Amino acid sequence: MILPLAIVFVVAAVAASLANAATYEWAWNQRRFSPWQPTPDGVRPRGWVDRLPIVGWLRLRRDAGALGRGFWVRPMAVELLFAAAMAALCWWEVDRQGLLAGQIAPLIAAPPEGWLWSTFVLHFVLSWLMLVASLIDLDEKTIPDEITVPGTLLGLVLATLLPMGLLPNVEERDLRPTTGVALEGVDGRQLVGPFAPVWLETTHVAAPNDWPVSLEGGPNNHRSLLLGLGCFGLWCFALTPRIWRTRHGVLQGLGMLLQRVGRELVRRPLREILILGVLGVTMAWFTGGDAWRGLLSALVGMIVAGGMVWAVRIVGSLALGKEAMGFGDVTLMMMVGAFLGWQAGLLVFFLAPFAALVIGVLQLVLRRDDVIPYGPFLCLGVSFVVVRWADVWPRAEGLFGMGTVLPAVLIICLLLLGVLLAIWRQFKLRVLGMSEDWADEDA
Repeated sequence: MILPLAIVFVVAAVAASLANAATYEWAWNQRRFSPWQPTPDGVRPRGWVDRLPIVGWLRLRRDAGALGRGFWVRPMAVELLFAAAMAALCWWEVDRQGLLAGQIAPLIAAPPEGWLWSTFVLHFVLSWLMLVASLIDLDEKTIPDEITVPGTLLGLVLATLLPMGLLPNVEERDLRPTTGVALEGVDGRQLVGPFAPVWLETTHVAAPNDWPVSLEGGPNNHRSLLLGLGCFGLWCFALTPRIWRTRHGVLQGLGMLLQRVGRELVRRPLREILILGVLGVTMAWFTGGDAWRGLLSALVGMIVAGGMVWAVRIVGSLALGKEAMGFGDVTLMMMVGAFLGWQAGLLVFFLAPFAALVIGVLQLVLRRDDVIPYGPFLCLGVSFVVVRWADVWPRAEGLFGMGTVLPAVLIICLLLLGVLLAIWRQFKLRVLGMSEDWADEDA
């Protein structure tokens, strides 16, 4: 396993070098720090040695007079840490089978290597995208569409081509599931749990239940196609400007909103994204099989994960009287949902606030400022859920099998959140004396 880990380390270091370039290039305030960018004025031309990951930044220290003292420290640390993290993730997911072991203990399995590597590839790509989004969000408190839009499309494509790369789900079933393979032991025979044979499945849209016939692809099942196209259409709608001004009435404001959305959908590049996306979804549905199951799971995951953050954004804005969360956080979670599915997306949604709470409180006390970049905390939540999936999923899968009860629980949680945020707003106004301004809502 040493050679594959070394290869992953090198590839990840190169990817992190490009991530640094993307961070500086796609930021609102561009900086020409990376050797992969055009050479800025006042510095020597960059050569191929300067572009070497990690060590190249030691040579670029010569540009500190023009670019600022210590400008090279963060990007060098990013490349080193990302390469080490991806090598560790590969060891954990492929060699140690860390996403499976906790689900089948004390049994010892020999899962197909193709499943393990497919999962790692999806998580590698997602980690790179989250790295760029987090760095830009830390710098500017914004997440550009240049990351989340191509990233979401890439997640949908990978879920179609590598459907076995979705998060693993180990289940005991008497009958063979619609999607999945028998989980074998080291002796080559299928493992048998306390109650039934053990199967290796993906965390598809219906997990932990078996894949329903009603969601199968093919010309005889148009409902699943409508679901897939509806999810993709909602994502395209989310990419359009949606400023809803109600000062002249709700209906007039809604009419102006729809007109603006319609104009944007027939312009480039959304027009091409919409057309090609509809064709791609339809082709995958017509083909059916695991490719369609993977794509539909990614589409639903995209909408549910992003929709929860979008709902919190709307509820929070109404309760606080100001924008509660940037829309980049919504598109970021849509991208995450496309890679991980809606179940993991909801888990991230509930875990991320714990990571942000301590920093938010400290910043409020020390600087009297409660605005923090939330994207990095969402990414931390993603990292925790992925790495500890074998521990998280067995404890949470019962909740996802509740059927129609789960949406009701989520709605109640949103309402309670609105009440708590309204109380918090009054506390800031009356106790801390901090005023807040209200602007037109970007829905």
